[in-house]
Amino acid sequence: MKEIEKFTFEQGVAIEVKGMDLYYGNFQALKKIEMTMPEKQVTAMIGPSGCGKSTLLKSLNRMNDLVEGCRVEGSIKIGGVEIYEKNTDLTMLRKNVGMVFQRPNPFAMSVYDNIAYGPRTFGIKKRAELDEIVETSLKNAAMWEELKDRLHKSALSLSGGQQQRLCIARALAVQPQILLMDEPTSALDPISTGKIEELCGELKKSVTIVMVTHNMQQAARISDKTAFFLLGEMVEMGDTERIFSMPKDKRTEDYITGRFG
Repeated sequence: MKEIEKFTFEQGVAIEVKGMDLYYGNFQALKKIEMTMPEKQVTAMIGPSGCGKSTLLKSLNRMNDLVEGCRVEGSIKIGGVEIYEKNTDLTMLRKNVGMVFQRPNPFAMSVYDNIAYGPRTFGIKKRAELDEIVETSLKNAAMWEELKDRLHKSALSLSGGQQQRLCIARALAVQPQILLMDEPTSALDPISTGKIEELCGELKKSVTIVMVTHNMQQAARISDKTAFFLLGEMVEMGDTERIFSMPKDKRTEDYITGRFG
């Protein structure tokens, strides 16, 4: 396998966003964002629909490059590396910064091939190596016992909750350092949601997680840090416990207590 460089996190900081503005054509979607996200913790981004949370999340592995007319100003550093510089290695970036979307999006192939897809892309061809990666990834996503006898069945035959955990296993197969999750449980039932929340608690021992969620109880349950967004601005960020018990900004308090949003 072609060894792709990894980011080096110093002083426990994984991601640093400074003075970041993001535009879609003439529309400014994000304004002067300042955030520091610690490594091996869960950072939750909360706020009403359309406030810029998902836009920021997709900026962290440059998924927004795919949107016509999108431009980013300011600085986003991962492990001290400026990811919007012209010579950024996007393969390295997206291998180390994986993404799980709102709706499960397994490929129309077997469970095994879904997980082996990324490693094969990076040059792993040996069956024994792929077998090991598939097993490890499913174990890391707490799915091995459920799926070990169904590896060669279509991923599309799984339930919605299983498909979403499979997508997490697929993201983990290339050993990312950071996992971006865009409302990963919004399409799921409470039991599947609980399994994914539990999984996040396990994964953060080795992976940094940044999650967008509409579910404030979820943010309170599983995140270490919470950032509140409103109309393209980050209103405040801090330890989750403090944000939910003693927010500094009245707009945060109004949102958390259900006065709007």
